[in-house]
Amino acid sequence: MGNPKGFIKVKRDKTAYRPVCERVKDYDRVFELRSDENCREQASRCMDCGTPFCHWGCPIGNYIPEWNDLVFGGYWARALELLEATNNLPEITGRVCPALCESACVLGINDEPVTIREDELAIIEHGFKHNLLKPQPPARRTGKQIAVVGSGPAGLSCAAQLNRAGHSVTVFEKDEKIGGIMRFGIPDFKLEKSILDRRIKLWQAEGITFQPGAYIQDKSALQKYDAVVLAGGSRQPRDLPIPGRQFGGIYFAMDYLTQSNRFVDGNKLSIDAKGKRVVVIGGGDTGSDCVGTANRQGAVCVVQIELLAKPGEKRPTNQPWPFYPNVLKTTSSHEEGSDRKWSIATKEFLGRGAQVTGLKCVQVDEKLKEIPGTEFILEADLVFLALGFLHPVHDKLLIDLKIEFDQRGNVKTDANFQTSAKGVFAAGDMRRGQSLIVWAISEGRKTARAVDTWLMGNSELPAI
Repeated sequence: MGNPKGFIKVKRDKTAYRPVCERVKDYDRVFELRSDENCREQASRCMDCGTPFCHWGCPIGNYIPEWNDLVFGGYWARALELLEATNNLPEITGRVCPALCESACVLGINDEPVTIREDELAIIEHGFKHNLLKPQPPARRTGKQIAVVGSGPAGLSCAAQLNRAGHSVTVFEKDEKIGGIMRFGIPDFKLEKSILDRRIKLWQAEGITFQPGAYIQDKSALQKYDAVVLAGGSRQPRDLPIPGRQFGGIYFAMDYLTQSNRFVDGNKLSIDAKGKRVVVIGGGDTGSDCVGTANRQGAVCVVQIELLAKPGEKRPTNQPWPFYPNVLKTTSSHEEGSDRKWSIATKEFLGRGAQVTGLKCVQVDEKLKEIPGTEFILEADLVFLALGFLHPVHDKLLIDLKIEFDQRGNVKTDANFQTSAKGVFAAGDMRRGQSLIVWAISEGRKTARAVDTWLMGNSELPAI
């Protein structure tokens, strides 16, 4: 490595955020991008560790030590080449990935790990800033046509790889713009949509055809294609069927986030938290996004409740390095104002007339059993259910294609990502269940290689 003592001399820098009082007034990016010099200094902390477990922790196998060393040496263009070799959307993972790689960083055994995610983001942003990313259409076309249904991270990564192999790829998206959950599910203060637009523009120049607003419900619309990839995600939300569920003011979290993102894009707001008492049920990232959005809309107060116990701040003994640990995660949205409660079960929604007014709750123990005498009421004007997703929506297209599902309701595939319908493949959350964007990218790349092999007999597309 360029600086073998960097990890000794340089300490990990924390992410710099805009002041809370400023950022809650808008939907602009909450964090500050690092300078090139600061990134080079942080990259110097990457050790010559012999066995880089960050590779093991990263689902797409990013060349982390290699591009960190290149950044430290100032070789940004070469670092960008290595980054783009394994990741089709580094500008996305550099913003919203939970950084599984950092939990596996060897330096993290007895010190704070390398800022891998922010180094990744610095490389791709340097590339766009200095016009290093140019359209690279394939030198030849195979004559094969492929339809990708769904434009989330799995669908887009798959399409990008298949296009590089020379196939003609059309991406269909039922919503009015390309991007799937990245476009409509992640708030702008975490992911500005201009970031998606510039990548899509690049892919269009490379020859990918995008058809937004195209909800494919009949297999006849796909008959002209040599192969089809289903990448519709896992969008069937988990409900909470308890007494009072019929009251107004209770929404699925993704419905709330979707309409808010459309509002930021210039559309009318239909679910407004201004002046409201908000309760978010579910302690994950989607719940956190609801907290941040409600605060920006001017909620009177925001309470987030979670059924499970509060995680500790240190790595649990049963989750040793290099595994990704379940530790307390405080996001930028939490810092902006929220009351977080753990080990809370919701027993009933209360209401007046047709409108929700509160929740009847109870504390639970580690086995999720109710603790007698701990019942209490949370007042609420709006309730958001951020309880995750069950499986893909079993819509008309899947039924028409006679797609088989596994026991969890996900699309069933063989080892080569092919479904029960010949020539129809599946990738991402639709196949593996609700997961992370980085896993969706991995799925898309693997599926692309499988499709290419099925069509051509072999494939040179990389995938791990």
